Amino acid sequence: MRTIGNCHLTALALLLAISTASHAQPQSQAQAQAQAQSSSQPASAVTAERQAILRASLPFADQRDFDESQRGFVAAPDYRQILGAAGNVVWDIGRYDFLLDGQDYDSIHPSLQRQATLNMNYGLYEVVPDFAYQIRGYDLANMTLIKGEQGWILFDVLLTRETAAAALAFANEQLGERPVSAVVYSHSHIDHFGGVRGVISDDDVQTRGVDIYAPAGFMEEAISENVYAGNAMTRRASYQYGNPLAAGPFGQVDSAIGKALARGSSGLIAPTVVIRRDFEEHTIDGVRVVFQNTPGTEAPAEMNAWFPDHNVFWAAENITATIHNIYTLRGALVRDALSWSRQINEALYRFGQDAEVMISSHNWPRWGNDRIQEVMRDQRDAYANLNNQVLNLANRGVTISQMHNEYQVPQSLQQSWSVRQYHGSEFHNSRAVINRYLGYWDGNPATLAPLSPEDAAPLYVEMMGGANAILPRAQTLFDQGQYRHAMEILNKLVYAEPDNRAGKDLLAATFEQLGYQYESASMRNAFLTAAQELRNGVAPAGPARGTSPDLARAMTTTQWWDAIATRVDSQLADGMAFKINFSTPDNGEQFVIEMRGGTLTNIAGYRASDADASITMNRSDLDQVIMGQATLASQLTSGRGQVTGNAAVLQQLASVLMEFDPVFEIMPGTR
Repeated sequence: MRTIGNCHLTALALLLAISTASHAQPQSQAQAQAQAQSSSQPASAVTAERQAILRASLPFADQRDFDESQRGFVAAPDYRQILGAAGNVVWDIGRYDFLLDGQDYDSIHPSLQRQATLNMNYGLYEVVPDFAYQIRGYDLANMTLIKGEQGWILFDVLLTRETAAAALAFANEQLGERPVSAVVYSHSHIDHFGGVRGVISDDDVQTRGVDIYAPAGFMEEAISENVYAGNAMTRRASYQYGNPLAAGPFGQVDSAIGKALARGSSGLIAPTVVIRRDFEEHTIDGVRVVFQNTPGTEAPAEMNAWFPDHNVFWAAENITATIHNIYTLRGALVRDALSWSRQINEALYRFGQDAEVMISSHNWPRWGNDRIQEVMRDQRDAYANLNNQVLNLANRGVTISQMHNEYQVPQSLQQSWSVRQYHGSEFHNSRAVINRYLGYWDGNPATLAPLSPEDAAPLYVEMMGGANAILPRAQTLFDQGQYRHAMEILNKLVYAEPDNRAGKDLLAATFEQLGYQYESASMRNAFLTAAQELRNGVAPAGPARGTSPDLARAMTTTQWWDAIATRVDSQLADGMAFKINFSTPDNGEQFVIEMRGGTLTNIAGYRASDADASITMNRSDLDQVIMGQATLASQLTSGRGQVTGNAAVLQQLASVLMEFDPVFEIMPGTR
């Protein structure tokens, strides 16, 4: 532990893990598979009957998606795994091969099993002869290759360096070696840009002039979404994506827009060309491209693209083979369903009238103008209906606590595979819309400042006659297939008695049957992950992941200080009052950091004459702190910066910073 005078700074080693995957890496796949097989229960008779009804009622005779998903297949590699430099498994499509055995699984919603099977595409596909190709099944997203005059224009470069490098290498092996002439980031989610260093380097950008195109606001959004609530988002993402689950009929089967998230290294090279206007035409390596900015849709910064000389529309992640999340379960700002619908409508009338091919950054393409317009209209209508009908119900008095049980997707849209609820769901999306317009309160004063569940539950349990009365009643409800009713009372019991093994086991079994029944991969994963944790506890975390060098450089110093501010325990800090001047001379920035009212704030561009202390450190040296590879203390004591004034205020700051638990408890009694 290093000190500067009386100043203990170890807590300032900020490990801001900007990652789309869980911190928890507790088991090998074989261990997880064995544990899941030993604890998972088969589908109940009620669940099996429900799945049979769905198989008979959904439009399984419509096989167009299967035809389209296989169209243009060129080749698949002779490997099923992609390995990292240390021999670690970064990607393993083979663990989902059970989906190819032709069996109907009662433990998977039939529609979700269909989607999961379609997402088993693996390899190189020709979309437009001698122009557009895709690598699918190498990561959650697809890599699209456009053939320019001199090289490849890559649209979206996957999540990790390892998967992106393997994808490009396989394409070059099959199609002939070509350099990368440009890269396009469709939007600000890391599964579309994180693999950039697997396909180009800084030297390619600086020496060869390889341009990187991105929508307005890309850099800010790429960094900010996961910073401030990053620890909570990472933990919740383990539920949404089912990271702790083994792949299999009783576990994780799909992520709706792809199989899963690769587990490799991610990076970022800043865009060289930012698309700022609503519509902007560029010629890239001899190819004309019209970009359509679509802010506020699937991502705050996102753009579609139109290739006018080929009648090809690239829909980014705005139009895929599922209804997307208006509210994502990992946590993020609620998206605007109406704006999303309008942007699709704009694309439909501007490009869709002539489009002969539609490509997306997930799932598979569509061919033929009639088919393309059908999918675009269905998606447009689904998002508009979600927005409009929720508001219709809200204006009739339906509350956020009731909306998910009242809103129904119109039957005509339910018969369209392209707008089934695989990623988003009508349950959490409908609540998101009313939350966007009216907030979380349902209007009942009793819910305005309610007791916390752990405080309310004991009263409920007492009034229900205790665990000895609840468990038999819950078992009866479970046996009758009334799983949501069983969940209601068992959840109260587990909150009141976190160590009640029988209660946790029955709630886990209830969650499991509900998970089997849900069409949404996100909801299935959440219920099955909760069931696993109720039975086996929260798996211990591996080492926390530090921010990558690229993301550290992209994070602004203000964002870093804002993130530190979220770690301040206000009760401990209340009564503290100090100011710190913080300057980074290599980029000419300066900040005033102020602690007051139990709150840490910062402002750029100012210097306080009455500061208690001043820290000077080059931004390049601060990057090591942001990455978690050094602390402020170690940088300062090694001469990479200096402190003047009252260093004791830095000790005060360190003393009130919390270290977040990356696997905090979600379900009670699981730690």
